[in-house]
Amino acid sequence: MNRINFISFSCGILFGLGLAVSEMTNPMKVKAFLDITGKWDPSLAFVMTSSIAVTYIFLKYIYLKRKNSKIFTEIKLNVFDFKLVVGAIIFGVGWGLVGFCPGPSVAALSDIQINTIYFVISMIVGILIHRFLYKKL
Repeated sequence: MNRINFISFSCGILFGLGLAVSEMTNPMKVKAFLDITGKWDPSLAFVMTSSIAVTYIFLKYIYLKRKNSKIFTEIKLNVFDFKLVVGAIIFGVGWGLVGFCPGPSVAALSDIQINTIYFVISMIVGILIHRFLYKKL
């Protein structure tokens, strides 16, 4: 295993552990966050805020290193197109309906719950359909 693969694998393990410790692999936690009129659970807001802070620090670090490196490319933050908006809507609706998004759903596979397996299979089918349709466009 080379250095980049090891770092990527370590980051994935750390991310999965963070999701498990914060219970973000539990779809009911996410649904409780989205239920602002019922028993609202703000824990997802703390997880999001923490991840934004960590991402900001690392993006600043990468930005400073990028000036002297050929590895990093320009990050385009101002590109909004139809596909981005539609994808965000589909993501949000799916997240609100079932309480899962891609990262936590894969981490939740360790619980071997049938609903999680159905979600991940549906997600993979959706990815494959997108790839098929994207080639046609």
